[in-house]
Amino acid sequence: MPSDDPSRPAGPFRLTGYAALHVLWVVPVILLFVLTVVGGLLVVVWVGMPMLMGLLPGVRAAAESHRRLAARTLGGPVPASYRPLAGDPLRDLRIRAADPATWRDLLWLVWAATGGLVLSLAVVVVFLAVATFPIWLYGVGPLMRIRATVDRAILSPDHVELLEQRVHTLTESRAVVVDHSAAELRRIERDLHDGPQARLAAISLNLGLAADLLGSDPEAARRLVESARSTSSSALAELREVVRGIHPPVLADRGLPGAVSALALDMAVPVDLALDVPDRLPAPVESAVYFTVAECLANVGKHAHASAATVRLRHDGERLCGEVSDDGGGGADPDRGEGLHGIAARLAAFDGTMSVSSPAGGPTVVRWEVPCASSSPRTMRSSAPG
Repeated sequence: MPSDDPSRPAGPFRLTGYAALHVLWVVPVILLFVLTVVGGLLVVVWVGMPMLMGLLPGVRAAAESHRRLAARTLGGPVPASYRPLAGDPLRDLRIRAADPATWRDLLWLVWAATGGLVLSLAVVVVFLAVATFPIWLYGVGPLMRIRATVDRAILSPDHVELLEQRVHTLTESRAVVVDHSAAELRRIERDLHDGPQARLAAISLNLGLAADLLGSDPEAARRLVESARSTSSSALAELREVVRGIHPPVLADRGLPGAVSALALDMAVPVDLALDVPDRLPAPVESAVYFTVAECLANVGKHAHASAATVRLRHDGERLCGEVSDDGGGGADPDRGEGLHGIAARLAAFDGTMSVSSPAGGPTVVRWEVPCASSSPRTMRSSAPG
């Protein structure tokens, strides 16, 4: 497959090479279509199921190859919209069969073996005939753009399907966020009940006893008041911890760069910071990213057995991109536990995405992107040892 930049317009020789690749693909394309149709007919006797398990990935690979050729011809992306697979062969077969993108791929096989082949073959034939060089020079571009435009029209989702996918994604992310918010409320309620509420009840009891003893035993009343004062200090500290878990004061006072720097300073291992973000961002985004970094660094301290970590944040004017990496033992799995899953839920509320790379033996790298805009100044790159 050519490795040129898709954003650069392809010249006539390169377009002719693409046409030659189309012609070479025609035999596999025809075989894939015929065998897929036969496999679909044989599903009723179960013979077709293993055939389709092997053929449908091949159909997708052929379509992906031609998407790349179309993107290079047109100088713009040709997006795909396949539904995510489950990893189980039978479930994946059902997902592929119900996926509109699979049916578009099959329709494209018909086009690639008929009209698409005629256009690409015409380019190759005219190129090989020396007498038709002027026709090739001026005709290769329009012919190949027609071929690539039809490929893009068939292989890319239409606006209705994109909107349906958007609605489906928003519905799923909203459900996750609602569940996560309910869990957060239960956590706050539990923290208040088990901590400050119990201490405030003890303070009230001690003050009541002190009032009863004030006339008969002033010394005992004094000790009860002292105990109540000590308990009130503990209750105040616990209330501050609860508030910090909702929205840390350092985030409100110093913004995201300062808050992340404070997290790094509290780590037992050295943390290198590369922060290229505005001083202030939308408060909900700041909070979500702060807790993302906090959870990742907490995992580094508890589970990674790392000797160093790195936090990178970069804002490009439209998106906030972040990364937390460490040199620990790896093996982090978002499906185990609630930490990384909670991060994904927080970011999904802002159309954010998260990915985790953590092979056995390390390193672990957690990356995310959140759409957001800001016009405030940027901070400088900094480093904070643990």
